[in-house]
Amino acid sequence: MELTDHTLRAPNGDEEWCAYHAIRRKVLFENRGHFGVYDENYPDEFETINYPLILIYKGEPIGVIRIDVDGGVAWFRRVAVREELQRAGHGKALLGLAEAFARGEGCFEVRSTVAADAVGFYERCGYLRDSSKPATGEVVPMQKRLA
Repeated sequence: MELTDHTLRAPNGDEEWCAYHAIRRKVLFENRGHFGVYDENYPDEFETINYPLILIYKGEPIGVIRIDVDGGVAWFRRVAVREELQRAGHGKALLGLAEAFARGEGCFEVRSTVAADAVGFYERCGYLRDSSKPATGEVVPMQKRLA
């Protein structure tokens, strides 16, 4: 798989917005037992410093992330790849492109609160546990300095 086959950008048109929300709803909510609670109109999605982005692979929407920029820190929110495409390198591509986006916005650090079962993936991508914030049973604060 070539990284050049991936593009990370804002959803373009109704079909991509539907795909953005469908991936988030399924992977991050329903697959974790949370049905009927996902809100496509959650106010944070529309803040001017928050960037909802979709990962396109060979023309097809396969992943999502929202990057919230807070000064020099980029917060990665609601990172997901469609479940049937996980463990194939797309998540690593998504993070790499998101980090490049964050650098372009003047960020020097990435932070994220990740699901406990995703910690190993983030560690393999160079993220460290944020020891200044407590982990709970469900989520772990992670961080990475950007070069």
